[in-house]
Amino acid sequence: MPAHPTLDEAATPAVPAEAVTPLIRGIAVLRQLTEAGGTLSLSALERATGLARSTVDRITATLARMGYVRLDGRDAVLTPRLMELGNACLAALRLPALLDARADALADALDESVSLAVRDGDGIRFIHQATRRRAMSLSFRIGDLLPAERTAPGPLFAMEWTSEDWQRWRTRRAADPENHGFPAVPPRENPPPAEEFARRVAQARQDGWALDDQLIEPGLVAVSVPVRDPRTGRIACAANIVSHTSRHTAAGLRDTLLPRLREAVAAMEEDLRTAPPPEPAPAPSGLATWTGASKQELGREFVESLARGLTVLTAFGEGRAELTLTQVAKATGLARATARRALITYEHLGMVTQSRAGAFRLTPQVLSLGYPPLSRTSLPQIAAPHLAALAERIHESTSLAVLTAAGDEIQYTARVATGRVMSVNITVGTRLPAYATSMGRVLLADLPPAERHLGTGPLRPLTPRTLTDPQALARALEEVGAQGYALVDEELEEGLRSIAVPVRDRTGRAVAALNTAMHSSRHTLQECVEHIVPALRTTAAHIESDLHVSARFTHVPVT
Repeated sequence: MPAHPTLDEAATPAVPAEAVTPLIRGIAVLRQLTEAGGTLSLSALERATGLARSTVDRITATLARMGYVRLDGRDAVLTPRLMELGNACLAALRLPALLDARADALADALDESVSLAVRDGDGIRFIHQATRRRAMSLSFRIGDLLPAERTAPGPLFAMEWTSEDWQRWRTRRAADPENHGFPAVPPRENPPPAEEFARRVAQARQDGWALDDQLIEPGLVAVSVPVRDPRTGRIACAANIVSHTSRHTAAGLRDTLLPRLREAVAAMEEDLRTAPPPEPAPAPSGLATWTGASKQELGREFVESLARGLTVLTAFGEGRAELTLTQVAKATGLARATARRALITYEHLGMVTQSRAGAFRLTPQVLSLGYPPLSRTSLPQIAAPHLAALAERIHESTSLAVLTAAGDEIQYTARVATGRVMSVNITVGTRLPAYATSMGRVLLADLPPAERHLGTGPLRPLTPRTLTDPQALARALEEVGAQGYALVDEELEEGLRSIAVPVRDRTGRAVAALNTAMHSSRHTLQECVEHIVPALRTTAAHIESDLHVSARFTHVPVT
């Protein structure tokens, strides 16, 4: 077990008799993988959780079946699909969807990092980040949990704490004064007395804003303003500007940027006031049937109670922020008794809260299930395991590429090479002319004709077969757009044949291209169309599925 108590362990009551033990164990495995950055060996999971190795094996096999974990040799690796659990929480919360554009615009205007945070017990958890790309950048991620007393938003939320909340905070602080239970922050040496935080809360109540003057670590400063729910007057979230003392002192943030932050918060509150009621998105269907079929296929290696418990979280979402037991059972297809036991388990774990009227609501603790490390995933990282699987399937090298900023070249961003004696020798970072490559043509074909940049001057023939006539190339791009793939035969290099398909984002825009390239003697043109293109399309669909989950509430870099 961990050497230091976490925020949850410091105040978690005894396990209810009706709680689902395999679900508790599965959550423990996911949390350990999260704290480790997304990857742990199975033996390390055994040590970290205190579970038997056979139990760890069954849990990870179940999570792999669900697509939440990938088993890579002796390691378990979190996959983007797991983010659907955190997405359910953020969609139900609605705040990121309603306010993230304001936060992003403020970050662009100030050239500083801006975040949105919500209360999670006696801590704060980030639900949106608009960061700046600098050599000295901030490493907080969506889903990271920070102790309230070491942040700018913390005193704001503490203004609304009850006496019971303060007592829980004192209990947790006494059990873990150095904050070892918060992996996102460095341990604190010589913590100040509790009265210091109470003083900051009183000051925040008086001022209506709060500062963090290097409480997380030396050099880090922040200013925070509450965003209030117009319906209740309570704090919905906190908007936060974070900087470094090389750019601003804490007092400088207050004097120069606080007015801009307050203006943005006023606009955010108006957005909350005028937002139309959410349209309930359709709940996932067939989950109970799928878990039953998986149990029949895998037998003892599939922990059905864990899988069914996790599906309960996906019942929530936009327009489904509060659900009754009957609604949860209907959304998931589970028996009421099964759904009830899962909800009791989540309530014990702090991931679900129940209103006096009996409706259930997710808490931000759901974001502790993989969201922080996965929220920083790039498209090449998402694609890598799928490229490897495709290369193994077709026995050819596979690649991912994007258009460069100028739009006349492609740049390779991910690649898996095979061990053939004769293979295409290209490395990540290589740039090639877009007009003469299959990936370039796929990406150019997705653009309106006026936005297709082919470089300055006449197109250069790279081989005798290179298409250089602008009108002929335009016709070829229209054909690529219509058929959904590009096949380029010996136009870049003699003997080289390549096929590519697009990889599309949530809006349908081609943000990257997936291809394979080979010597022309290995596959005929007909074989490429009949066998290679379908394999590429299947792989692109897998990459897109992961990308769409990852990009719902986070920015996914394409390089």
